[in-house]
Amino acid sequence: MIQYRDTKDFSQAELASLFSSVAWESARFPERLVRAMKGFQTIFSAWEGDRMLGLIAVLDDGEMTAYIHYLLVRPEAQRRGIGSALLAMVLEKYRTYPRIVLHAEGGAAPFYEKFGFTGMDALPMLRRGMSR
Repeated sequence: MIQYRDTKDFSQAELASLFSSVAWESARFPERLVRAMKGFQTIFSAWEGDRMLGLIAVLDDGEMTAYIHYLLVRPEAQRRGIGSALLAMVLEKYRTYPRIVLHAEGGAAPFYEKFGFTGMDALPMLRRGMSR
């Protein structure tokens, strides 16, 4: 049975395992990930027993805009409604915000469109330079 939690208390191993499962670069920095989780205003996670299956993390300005920074689900747990449930929790929490923004990479756009997200005329920009 999947349990959903509202917590920022994660171990390095839990985060590294989850982020590695989807081949995200952030997995290379488990200590920093643990510290980063404390900076998000909202984090919801999905668990099966003691195994984290997914996570969504949101930054917000307290009034107008919420930015979904992370939404990830282990590949073997995908197509079980976990991502949808996590996103629905965020949309409920931020229902009064005029803007909820995210960056959808690859083929993720159709998933978000089901929840009312639409494309923006914006150019994603990235500055690399992260070091250990």
